[in-house]
Amino acid sequence: MIVGRVASSVVQRQVKYVVPVPVESAAGLVSRVYEQVADEMRIVVPPALLHSPSPDVLAAYWMLMREPLMPTRHVDRSTKEAVAAAVSVANICPYCVDMHSVSLYDLSTEQDAEALAADRVEDLADPHQRAVAAWARTAHQLDDPAPAALTPAARAELTGVVVSFHYLTRMVNVFLSSFLLPPGLGRRSRRRAKQGISRILRATLRAPREAGRSLALLPDAALPANAGWAAPHPEVAAAAARSYAAFEAAGERSLPPAVRAIVLDRLDRWRGEETGISTAWCEELIAGLPPAERAAGRLALLTALASYQVDEDVVEEFRRYHPHDATLVDAAAWAGYAAAALVGARQQAASLR
Repeated sequence: MIVGRVASSVVQRQVKYVVPVPVESAAGLVSRVYEQVADEMRIVVPPALLHSPSPDVLAAYWMLMREPLMPTRHVDRSTKEAVAAAVSVANICPYCVDMHSVSLYDLSTEQDAEALAADRVEDLADPHQRAVAAWARTAHQLDDPAPAALTPAARAELTGVVVSFHYLTRMVNVFLSSFLLPPGLGRRSRRRAKQGISRILRATLRAPREAGRSLALLPDAALPANAGWAAPHPEVAAAAARSYAAFEAAGERSLPPAVRAIVLDRLDRWRGEETGISTAWCEELIAGLPPAERAAGRLALLTALASYQVDEDVVEEFRRYHPHDATLVDAAAWAGYAAAALVGARQQAASLR
């Protein structure tokens, strides 16, 4: 436990813009989530820490990510990590690409891990994993469903991984440093570092995980229509229902209705294309809002559609009107969830055609 606390203290320094709840002083829901995270991942990882100012959003992140990814009743962990890495590449999240290619060093091969990190899905050795990763890489762009060979429960698990990582990569881009590994490392040094980290993570990647363990963290909720993709898998469906309800509540308390309406309207017209270097599209959409709502709209739109462009200026302008850490986490979380939920809903529609 002492080692875990020391490690968590070190990784806490990777978090930007908010002050995470320290592991040693966590209480209530935050403490319960931290306990599960530390038990299954050896430490309280930075993605959990960044969510901690908003306890129910922390729980929502954890169950939305854990239930599809970690139990392996229907899909092996290697395939799920390949999906996570492919989505991380799609969302330009170097931190997540490093993390999930590290996992594949142990679960698959160095060659497969580096092929995914370099956006060369076609080089994966296993044809099934190659097909699944290729689908995940463009799941936000196309209306193509997951490979037909999957069972309904397996499809729900993998769609859940896609949805959770479309959410998580956006939050990581906003709140964490850009790289898990030092960017100055050469190719050989990076591979050695990944090999070492993968050996440390082996137990967390290969240990069996009980489905549904996280569900007691949030109250029961009805599965919304836009999460129908999860219905064939009871635990993933329960996680989606409860986490979606928590994210919706976070949006209602942190963002004005006008801002949420602008974000949802822009997402409805989004077909997965990148927005480009300029943020003029964002400024045009929020130009008619009063200053406080304009700051909130800028943060929410960029988080949803170009999370790698959220910088200190965007956050400081939001904080001028909304100074609390919990509000910042809530606003970004709702925007990331709105984009991720749309990807899931479109996958659901594609699977019905």
